[in-house]
Amino acid sequence: MTKYLFEANYVGDGIKGLMREGGTKRREALTEALRSVGGTMECFYYAFGDVDVLGVFEVPAQTDAAALSLMINSSGSVDVRLKPLMTPEDIDEAAKKTPSYRAPGQ
Repeated sequence: MTKYLFEANYVGDGIKGLMREGGTKRREALTEALRSVGGTMECFYYAFGDVDVLGVFEVPAQTDAAALSLMINSSGSVDVRLKPLMTPEDIDEAAKKTPSYRAPGQ
């Protein structure tokens, strides 16, 4: 299972829907969408400023996260961005690897 930070903004009719349904109904809708791909919600918060809603969820596979992102963004009511999250132990493992790389111009 991979955790993702999500940040989203309501746009157009999405704002009207949020005002009509309220925040808890929108959280329930995302929780159900996550459940449909075997995922769970860790936290969900509303904010104001440059991001309307943010939180953390967990899904079994990267393709599940991509499917959710595609479906939600295709609605035209929400603009969602996902960021995969890594543990400190994940970074420890990454630091042990030595990929081959040539910098531009070298």
